[in-house]
Amino acid sequence: MFSQEQGIINNANSKHVTFKSINIEDCQWTNGFWADKFKVAEQTMLPYMKTLLTSDVGHALNNFKLAAGLIEGKHKGMDWHDGDFYKFMEAYMYIYAQNRDEKILKELDDYIAIIAKAQGEDGYLQTQIQTTEKKRFSHRKRHEMYNAGHLFTSACIHNRITGKTNFLDIAIKEADYLFEIFMPKPKKLARFGFNQTQIMGLVELYRTTKNKKYLELAELFINMRGQSKVTVNETTGYKQIGDMVQERTPLRTSKTAEGHAVLALYFYAGAADVYAETGEQALIDALDRLWSNVVDKKMYVTGAVGQTHHGVSKHRDMIHEGFINEYMMPNLSAYNETCANVCNSMFSYRMLGLHGESKYADIMELVLFNSALSGISIEGKDYFYANPLRVSNDGYNPGNDTEFDVRQPYIPCFCCPPNLVRTIAKISGWAYSLSENGIAVNLYGGNKLSTKLLDGSKIELEQDTAYPWKGEVKLTVKSCKKEAFDILLRIPDWAYGSKVLINGKETKHKIEVGTFLVLNRKWKKSDIISLNMPMDIKLLEGHALIEEVRNQAAVKRGPIVYCVETPDLPKNTDILDVYLPINSNLKPVFKQDFLGGTTTIQGDFKLRKSNKSNMYNEISKPVWEDVNIQMIPYFAWANRGVSEMSVFLPVIWE
Repeated sequence: MFSQEQGIINNANSKHVTFKSINIEDCQWTNGFWADKFKVAEQTMLPYMKTLLTSDVGHALNNFKLAAGLIEGKHKGMDWHDGDFYKFMEAYMYIYAQNRDEKILKELDDYIAIIAKAQGEDGYLQTQIQTTEKKRFSHRKRHEMYNAGHLFTSACIHNRITGKTNFLDIAIKEADYLFEIFMPKPKKLARFGFNQTQIMGLVELYRTTKNKKYLELAELFINMRGQSKVTVNETTGYKQIGDMVQERTPLRTSKTAEGHAVLALYFYAGAADVYAETGEQALIDALDRLWSNVVDKKMYVTGAVGQTHHGVSKHRDMIHEGFINEYMMPNLSAYNETCANVCNSMFSYRMLGLHGESKYADIMELVLFNSALSGISIEGKDYFYANPLRVSNDGYNPGNDTEFDVRQPYIPCFCCPPNLVRTIAKISGWAYSLSENGIAVNLYGGNKLSTKLLDGSKIELEQDTAYPWKGEVKLTVKSCKKEAFDILLRIPDWAYGSKVLINGKETKHKIEVGTFLVLNRKWKKSDIISLNMPMDIKLLEGHALIEEVRNQAAVKRGPIVYCVETPDLPKNTDILDVYLPINSNLKPVFKQDFLGGTTTIQGDFKLRKSNKSNMYNEISKPVWEDVNIQMIPYFAWANRGVSEMSVFLPVIWE
């Protein structure tokens, strides 16, 4: 096998993976939607984020300087701020992998030198502990595991892209320290895991160094969960126990996603990485159950997850930013942390690799186009932490520091922005996978691919498309081997009536939505595959058990979910007064100079004039006003000042 070892996930030698990674720089966006987003990331998102995190606004680099003894002062920011800086560095590396700007490499080396100086002689590296009087591993909410995990991942990516070991050496030193502390299984630390990115990070460190002890440590952090009595002690506090931190039930017997959504999904993603190496059946059985529970019973139409800011699990544990009951899907108070949505795509990407089934790429794509991108402005400088499906100023105000209806230029809890930006910067690496006998097309967008198949043969493809605004994709073979091999095309779960042509002639293959279409032949240079996906506008209704959307519909076209926003309504119109006639004559209209270039949906809606002065009012026949308005992609809302918005709209049946 000639698998690529510089992938975002280095599963080249992972025996239990169906789809292998391409190298990080093998696919580059050339034109269209994702090329435009990558350009914004390169020119705006990352430079702006750098000004925040390397200044007195974001504190992160200052905290490392403080720990290194380079400056004096006090630690500022959240306990998890180190990890956020590592994510920023990872995003910067993906940009460097594409543009090879040596200034970026120099800046990264400068950061790495400061981080190395901050690291303790024994390998410990946590600025929130080293610069304060807090003791090591004294409380799980200090996020020591979280920070370490992002360090490990970031350092591995740096090594794969640059070939340098200066960052990797820091990661190895801390991982060795963690091995010494946790591998003896001290009783005091038996419940210590919290936001467990260290599992993913340790597996990547194992794949990078071939040192199996890192895989063993990753397994230990999975095995520790659910093995101890759930009680309050000095390391937990009363808020961070039980389902909140996935310690009520061992992972291998878990049936439902519980607790903090980010903590859960990072945990599941790490377990997927461990399964890729061990092939343990109990792990994959649990992950299959949990993925289905999230997607089929606890996920919004936008791919968002984590229904509530504060709530209770099924075992009556207090939870925060997390999953609640199945089919309980509020709109106004939907939390849907950007990190949780991004984690949903990360988990699905790993499940795609394990199983090679297109349903995982469908969810990955749904998140990317909707509930992930909504976390950042079109310009690339302002952020959402929470992503509700409806915003109304009519008496509803969450009143906290993470829910707001205008994106913020800086959020003190800064975990989401670098998580999202690193995802935007790296998804060209998700666009293709290496199958047993060919190449799988996971994501559509204008790009060029130059890689090697698993037999070592070179392949070059070029993809040309205006997706997601248009459903036509042209895939041209630029070079390949002479022998027959597979090209797998993902047929999205919404793309009924799709057609596939090879060199202008329609294939006789049966095309099924929600599957990969396998095209096997002796390909030659200049062969053209044309995929034509109907981009019909569809009205989606929720399951009957989702009480919050009974007799309401969401509008979706291709992978894009739409919403109504008050800038597109008559002045002083309340978003709650907008109704959707079942026959609305909805039509797509592309606007090049609107919201970065987007397809809107225009149609006939009705506005209801009603009396909402009391909580309950005697019903009366509605008075309607007919209006023709446009809908915009959900990810693009709140780019035109303060506004109200709704994804689901009440339906008028005619």
